Amino acid sequence: MEKLLANQFALVTGASSGIGYGVAKALADAGASVALNYHSHAESAEKLADEINQSGGVAIAVKADVSNPADVDAMFEACRARFGTLDIVVANSGLQKDSAFAEMTLEDWQTVLATNLTGQFLTAQAAVKEFRRRGPTSVSKAVGKIICMSSVHEVIPWAGHVNYAASKGGIQMFMKSLAQEVAPERIRVNSIAPGAIRTQINRDAWDTSAARDKLLQLIPYGRVGEVEDIGKAAVWLASDESDYVVGTTLFVDGGMTLYPGFADNG
Repeated sequence: MEKLLANQFALVTGASSGIGYGVAKALADAGASVALNYHSHAESAEKLADEINQSGGVAIAVKADVSNPADVDAMFEACRARFGTLDIVVANSGLQKDSAFAEMTLEDWQTVLATNLTGQFLTAQAAVKEFRRRGPTSVSKAVGKIICMSSVHEVIPWAGHVNYAASKGGIQMFMKSLAQEVAPERIRVNSIAPGAIRTQINRDAWDTSAARDKLLQLIPYGRVGEVEDIGKAAVWLASDESDYVVGTTLFVDGGMTLYPGFADNG
């Protein structure tokens, strides 16, 4: 199989579980050397790094809180120390702290925004600085690629999850504005917006047949997504196959953003 990302170096934040884990594995399978960022689950990040290394790839695990500027700087320094540079940065770290709006604490609001939005700002800013420092290379048509991890909830309102939805709506305009600013430097910035993906964070939505049937009512394609679906999208966006794709959100959602509740109400 062609290694679309051969000889490239990638960083995936929040790579110790869920979508980030799947994306990191997919990038490694496509030939990239990968830095796996984790915040508090070192074991799973190190396990994936070991698996990649044992299979002939190259991977390291790097601890950092992406909402902390010093941690982000140290994370990029660790990547430079091991790889020399980075070609691909996937700003994936995210979390949920859900509650009804009137009961939502300021701490829960700020915690979600700090990781989901500020964390992407800090990660992408460090990436742009690194791409500018290093300049063009022969391994990619673009000087660098940034992929922001968004959600269908950048466009679909989500009652009871105001902090999360606000963070993802912010990512949409953050990504587009950044893409507009750095595209003349041949730095490509895009987003992936997953729909319902089978991960531990939303286990309650798919773990029983009743819950799964209810969830499938929101997915015209008739199945719950897998982390591999997002991984494949990330590989494509990071490769020269998508070199003319700039400032775009790629929805990987089985049609959830088609608002299936309106299918019989035209």
